[in-house]
This record gives sequence, C-alpha cells and structure tokens, in this order.
Amino acid sequence: MSTTFDLQGQHQDKAYQILSSLITPRPIAWVTTLNEDGSTNAAPFSFFNCFGSRPPLVVFAPGNREPGVPKDTARNIRRHRQFVIHTVDASVMHAMNDSAAPHPYGVSEVDLNKLTLTPSETIDVPRITEAPVALECSEHSCIEIGANRLVLGIVQRVHVREGLMDPTTAKLNTHAYAPIGRMASPNWYCTTDALFELIRP
Repeated sequence: MSTTFDLQGQHQDKAYQILSSLITPRPIAWVTTLNEDGSTNAAPFSFFNCFGSRPPLVVFAPGNREPGVPKDTARNIRRHRQFVIHTVDASVMHAMNDSAAPHPYGVSEVDLNKLTLTPSETIDVPRITEAPVALECSEHSCIEIGANRLVLGIVQRVHVREGLMDPTTAKLNTHAYAPIGRMASPNWYCTTDALFELIRP
C-alpha cells in the first residue's frame, strides 16, 4: 500500500512541502552576489546541483520573496550575471542558516554574520573565505517556468579548502569533506560523515 498525492490537483498547495521533504538529501548552494551598492549578499538554496562538465554546469533555483518579486539573489544575478556558489559544512552551517533570514534589499548577510571575503579570480563577486568549497560562476541563462526560476551557471574556477582534494590528481579526501545536506522541510538537515563505498559493476 502507498499514499498518493495529486500535485496537479488536490495537493497542489503542498507540492513544495512534499517534494522538498522526499527528494533528499540535497546539497546546499550558499550563494554570494553583489548588491547594487557593491555590498555582498549571501543566501542559501537547496534546489541545487551539478548538471554537466562540458561545460561545467550548475543549476539552482532562487524563488520569489512574494509573487512577482524575485529574491535578492535572483535580482542581483539578473543585473550582474555573476555569482559564487559555496558548499556548507559544520564549520559554517550556523552562518548559512542565519543568512536565510529575510532582510531589506542591500543588507549584507556577510557583514551580519561576521564572515570574511576573498576576491574571486574571474568574476567581481567575492567568495566566503570560511566555506570549504567555492565555485566562481557566470550566468549562462535563466529559465522561468510558472513561479519557478532556474539559474544556469558556468563554473569558471573552483576553490577548495586545503586538505580536501589532491592538487595533482584532483582526488577527493572523502574522510575530510563532510558537507551538510538538506532534508525534510522546513528545518531538517543531515551530515555526510557516515560514508560507504559501493563498487560499480
């Protein structure tokens, strides 16, 4: 026996809750962009993943503050077409969570959370120094489907905390990297430090 939900009908208003609770764990994109005054905005999004390597393509979905009003991240990318995606581990998870709080446009979550910034190499948007991984991205395109907005980004540079990846072989130190994952809506997360290897046939 199973329970069925009709996302095009009876349960349409619960689609976000159902999908975001069941399609897990999801990686977290902690995104920095530049506000119009040059300050740095930071906000987390869990509708995010990598979708290719030729070219290196990432996609995330910044929604709206309210119907027809894009979130600050989407507004900044529309204007500037650049952003940095960071992954999140235990060392920065509280700052990431705090940066999800709603603030008036132009307020810098980086400043509020006393984070430090490092200049990027290929884009104007700086990266969060404390994050384990930072992907410098330029916007390829933005697709809007109903109330959904998908930002497609081409990754220009990847910055990885020392000790996480071999600089020569690009092999990951799996025991040193433990990103936080998003679980059931609204407030659940998971750690990724209980790993196992499964050899592909």
